[in-house]
Amino acid sequence: MLVALGFLMVAVFMFLIMSKRATPVVGLIAVPVAFGIAAGAGLGIGDMITDGIKALAPTAALLFFAIIFFGIMIDVGLFDPLVKLILRLVRNDPMRLVVGTAVLAMVVSLDGDGSTTFIIVTSALLPLYMKLKVSPVVLTVVAGLANGAMNIVPWGGPTVRAAAALGISPSDVFVPMIPSLVVGLLVVLLFAVQLGYSERRRIGTLELTDERLLVSAGSGLRRSATGSGGNGDAPRTGGGSGDAGSDNGQGFVDGLDPQRPTLRPKLLWFNALVTVALLVVLVMDVLPIPVLFMVAASIALTVNFPRVKEQQEAITRHSSSIVSVVAMVFAAAVLTGVFQGTGMVEAMAQWLLEIIPASLGPHLAVITGILSLPFTFFMSNDAFYFGIMPVLAETAATYGIEPVEMARASITGQTFHMQSPLVPAILLLVTLAGVPLADHHKKVLWRAALVSLSMLVIGVVLGQIPW
Repeated sequence: MLVALGFLMVAVFMFLIMSKRATPVVGLIAVPVAFGIAAGAGLGIGDMITDGIKALAPTAALLFFAIIFFGIMIDVGLFDPLVKLILRLVRNDPMRLVVGTAVLAMVVSLDGDGSTTFIIVTSALLPLYMKLKVSPVVLTVVAGLANGAMNIVPWGGPTVRAAAALGISPSDVFVPMIPSLVVGLLVVLLFAVQLGYSERRRIGTLELTDERLLVSAGSGLRRSATGSGGNGDAPRTGGGSGDAGSDNGQGFVDGLDPQRPTLRPKLLWFNALVTVALLVVLVMDVLPIPVLFMVAASIALTVNFPRVKEQQEAITRHSSSIVSVVAMVFAAAVLTGVFQGTGMVEAMAQWLLEIIPASLGPHLAVITGILSLPFTFFMSNDAFYFGIMPVLAETAATYGIEPVEMARASITGQTFHMQSPLVPAILLLVTLAGVPLADHHKKVLWRAALVSLSMLVIGVVLGQIPW
């Protein structure tokens, strides 16, 4: 009965999320409670959920303060010089323009949100694509690949979901996968070079006669874009909502406005130093990631906005992002708590163990990494990580594969996932660039698959993912 209830619970949850009949928060709470009661949990369901909340509290703290920190860095203009530098460097060369697109998308993707990245990249660079007659499909492909690879950062969404679903630390999942991420980004850059070279051969180099284009692009064009406000995988920063929210994108375009009152040009080097120090200490893994972001956010707030009122306004600007993603994490505690507390996970894993050929069991981590491409393309990250991963991880444990190893394998498919039409951010990207989704998919899907598989291979070679 537990096996049947467990799979039915996953199916109902996935159906509600994929058909958009319920938000992830509602689905993560209502479905497990109903099935937990049906499984005989009774009043004990309260203790199950409480245990889940205790386990996920550090993850919620991580997201809360990571959103604040990177939101502040965008507000104060930390990334503005990079945008302007790229605009000056690309000049009239399609090759430079495409590679610059990849670099800019990677850097802006540090905030963990696809919508932020795509709006800033298209606002800054699309005018140059039009001026140089470079195909805007190239922009969507390169930006989509770069953001997809960067989507595994701990505050981006999938890593947190995998960690939350399996009750492990996001840093234990992410830090060992940094070499895989680096290789994935190098593959993205190689694709950018290949596409840029192809465009250079097709159109040659054109001379920019309107130098003011650089200034207007770097300042952030006032383009009107209607689209979903989040990518369904990561928190919004800068005034939108992450998993359930929308706006017209104007706030992010204003994020490049050189006249915005939140700019702190005199503190540019200080903010850059704090950000670099944060990332270095994060990689060194000497402190828990939530603690690092709590300290960094408090420093950023105090130095950039010394007045209490300004600090409150800075936090409020990103409040919708915080509420949506933290609510999702605590709602996930309901599903994981019921899964574990009722014994559904163990029962389902035992059933899978009986039907999976023994010869494939030791390779479940790699199999999971490969399956993460189609699974996360045709379903949301919520459905995959909270519905399927706990069962796979419990089954893999019988073959000596640790949950953290399964989590690492599962996040390698994110570059492919981010191209899915189920991800609102990619729909926003193609809309902003005026590119049909079919044209985007023709050029991006096989490249995204290679990026994801390269990350999986490096994880296996370095021993972070067991073969």
